[in-house]
Amino acid sequence: MKQLWAPWRMDYIEKEKEKEEGCFFCLHLKRQRDRETLILHRGEKAFVMMNKYPYNNGHLMIVPDRHCKDVESLTRSEFIELFKLLQMSLQILKTSLSPQGFNIGINIGKAGGAGEDHLHIHIVPRWVGDTNFMPILGETKVVPEYLAKTYQKLRRAFLAHLKKKTRQKGGMRK
Repeated sequence: MKQLWAPWRMDYIEKEKEKEEGCFFCLHLKRQRDRETLILHRGEKAFVMMNKYPYNNGHLMIVPDRHCKDVESLTRSEFIELFKLLQMSLQILKTSLSPQGFNIGINIGKAGGAGEDHLHIHIVPRWVGDTNFMPILGETKVVPEYLAKTYQKLRRAFLAHLKKKTRQKGGMRK
């Protein structure tokens, strides 16, 4: 029998044992340790973070700052910001990772697949051939890059994107 070593999975298993009370999105937002919590960008009413247990390389989540359970409870400004961050995240992923497609979704409620009762949007970059025999036979998904390396790459891309937008706004005023 062949063995597949995935020691990083132990973090996920042990985390379930010592799970903090409360919503992990809300806890991460309060911590102000963006690199550690994988927060890439903080907006006015929402933030973008990497999924610590991704389905694919570059798997992002867009989350409103305010704890809300469903789309209907979002304010107009929260709704607009979430979808502006979705557009920005897609642009950044396209230029940084060159995916050939995306899965985008919102899981609402436990029956809908939500692991946390705080609304969030998933963006999963996809490439032709990114699903092979591993998930089917080995019940294992292979993510080809370390989270820290992907975080650095995407964090730089978010900062560059925002800097470019700021310059464009400044240039239009002159």
